Amino acid sequence: MLIDSGHSRRQFLKLAGYGTLGLISGGLWPKLDGFAAEQTPDTEFVPDLDIFLSARPDEVSVLPGDPTRVWRYHATVHKGSRARIVEMSRSYLGPVIKVHRGEKIRIRFKNTVPEESIVHWHGLHVPAIMDGHPRDVVPQGQSHLYEFEVKNRAGTYWYHPHPHGRTGPQVYDGLAGLFLVSDQEEQYIGLPDGEYDVPLVIQDRTFDSGNQLVYMSGHRMARMAGFLGSTIMINGLPDFTLPVSTGAYRLRLLNGSNSRIYKLAWEDGRPLTILATDGGLLERPVFRRYAFLSPGERLEIWADFSDHPVGYETSLLSLPFDAGGMGGGMMMGGMMGQNQYPTNGAIFSVFKMKVTQTVKTNYRLPEMLSDIESARPEDAVNYFRPRQFHLTMQHMQWTINGRTFQMEEVADDEIVQLGSTEIWEFDNSGGGMMNMMNIPHPIHLHGKQFRVLERSGVAHEGYVDEGWKDTVLLMPGERIKILVDFDDYPGMFLYHCHNLEHEDMGMMRNYYVKG
Repeated sequence: MLIDSGHSRRQFLKLAGYGTLGLISGGLWPKLDGFAAEQTPDTEFVPDLDIFLSARPDEVSVLPGDPTRVWRYHATVHKGSRARIVEMSRSYLGPVIKVHRGEKIRIRFKNTVPEESIVHWHGLHVPAIMDGHPRDVVPQGQSHLYEFEVKNRAGTYWYHPHPHGRTGPQVYDGLAGLFLVSDQEEQYIGLPDGEYDVPLVIQDRTFDSGNQLVYMSGHRMARMAGFLGSTIMINGLPDFTLPVSTGAYRLRLLNGSNSRIYKLAWEDGRPLTILATDGGLLERPVFRRYAFLSPGERLEIWADFSDHPVGYETSLLSLPFDAGGMGGGMMMGGMMGQNQYPTNGAIFSVFKMKVTQTVKTNYRLPEMLSDIESARPEDAVNYFRPRQFHLTMQHMQWTINGRTFQMEEVADDEIVQLGSTEIWEFDNSGGGMMNMMNIPHPIHLHGKQFRVLERSGVAHEGYVDEGWKDTVLLMPGERIKILVDFDDYPGMFLYHCHNLEHEDMGMMRNYYVKG
């Protein structure tokens, strides 16, 4: 069902009406009080890993001098190996959680930060009630129980808060962590592991003279562009240099920034060797002169230093690119006095790598990485008429099809049938205000991985659209078609721009999988 420009067919599914009856009868939300109170674990659900996870205020020594006040995730293992939880040294980031495909996971989350929060498992295929929808926010001092089976392929996923209107500030204050999934297919091909398997979370932050985090002003124009920090952080540390040996590494890159986009390339000009994207390993390695990484996206790259002597140094750069009118920073730098910060599209070093020791390893780049079935767009029920989603600004507000987020609202063209396959087309060719506001939008679907079918409008070499994705970047002027299988898990999920300031302003909508 297509929406027209006048929204003449705007008939909304209100969850206070027949929608609530359908959801409750389907067993999707076992509560009616509007928040996740202390829940009782399912006695029939026997977890392989049982974790206590809390969000709480803390202090971390990030810069010389006074410690920085942050909000952090902390975790302890109730059942299972303690090796499944790996703390990031000297970092405000939450622990890395390691799981295996097919395992059952129980996470007992307690919120102790002084506002509502909820945890979203970014990229994981979980039931609606376990996805971290903002309607399930947890007040300070309350808890929420997550129980789900890991159905994802091996890959780099992550977790972060998702309260409506406060996701940007809470992620910025430190609430984020990696969630790594392994499986037999990944283990069979013998990729670098242990100290040669390195997670790298890329963020940007601004600090005041007392080492405290400085977020953005409440000015609407600043929020419409998105936050850009003055300091690039890797795993919560500034001026990061990764010491390496003369061997091959698997580098897991997450763009955990609020709005900054990175155009990644090696300083020495060699191509990037890419192993995986959001949804895990590619079918085979692909090579790019550069690769875009927008907020929420992940890339895994192969870095081999076996031919370099001790003392060799190189950098992973972010190359210059045109981010459009407001997104390029020119407008905001002049209007908001932020021109001392690297703009979106500026060139800078993201982090350095230095060979510090000679070690012989036996890692070899595999020719084949995984088995991925070919995408079958002809299976889509709307093959000849894909769902259309237009990303525009209206009345100084980012919108999807002219709409903004309403907590319990789904439009008739946002309802899909359980068991169906669909093509969704996103259009970022009309930003508003004479296209001065036409800027990048990374689009994220909750609860699903999808396949990118085609792009049109702008010719960029730096996309890695192969394999499975859950977040996809649309530059100004671009259109993209994706193929999504709604094969299980009915209920209400989100789709939104993963520029966190855009999301908080309402560039987010519900979609409903009808069983």
